[in-house]
Amino acid sequence: MGHIFNQKLANLYEAWEKSPEGVSLDRLSTQLIIRLLKPQRGERILDIGCGTGNHLLLFHRLGLDVTGIDASPYMLDIARSRLGNKASLKIGRAGDLPFEDNEFDVATLIYTLEFLDDTYAALREVGRVAKHRVFVGVLNGLSLGCIGNKCYALFHDTIFRQVQLFTLWGLKSSVKKACGNVPVEWGSVQAMPFFLRKYSERIEMSPVVQSSPFGRFLGLVFEMTYTLRTEGLRVTERLKKEAESPAGTPGF
Repeated sequence: MGHIFNQKLANLYEAWEKSPEGVSLDRLSTQLIIRLLKPQRGERILDIGCGTGNHLLLFHRLGLDVTGIDASPYMLDIARSRLGNKASLKIGRAGDLPFEDNEFDVATLIYTLEFLDDTYAALREVGRVAKHRVFVGVLNGLSLGCIGNKCYALFHDTIFRQVQLFTLWGLKSSVKKACGNVPVEWGSVQAMPFFLRKYSERIEMSPVVQSSPFGRFLGLVFEMTYTLRTEGLRVTERLKKEAESPAGTPGF
């Protein structure tokens, strides 16, 4: 089932989003999300684990038709207060989405897998409802910053106490297991120490720098591909007509 945010966790999450660390990471991760996902105006997008609606606001500003789903009514209350009628918001779980197959052009899981027990089910579901592209964004277990956050949370009540971390190779393996051998593109941001952000943010906007697997935020996009398997059937109708035709007359 994973963690469903109560009021306390919702407040902790919103406080982290507004912290200097959270704001800096948001600037960098937003640029990475847009670069990898390449959202197009008019596309239908589903943000799974939409939380307080931060990324729904981003996609709305980019001209997409936005829908968000989250298991926490407290997080959705915050999202509604921020979005108004700009997005369709639903309560539900990532592992059992109340949507039709291929209902959305694009789907995202951003800061969602970290709080789930069954990541396989969530990835299977996102692959089911997305027609074209899926973006997954997670906190990176190879980032010194994330490791430091987890250690700090051992002694302090922060949102990182609830978080599980991922690596690039582990995430790619999970995607392959759930969605098949799909083409993948990835990047990461905030690989440099946070205290250097005044000097490093512009550098970290470079795709070359984002090719490091050690950034705090790890983003991965994959294209949905579909394989059609045909079954060989015996063709007997033509042979039957040939047999019934007068001698010397082709059976057409």
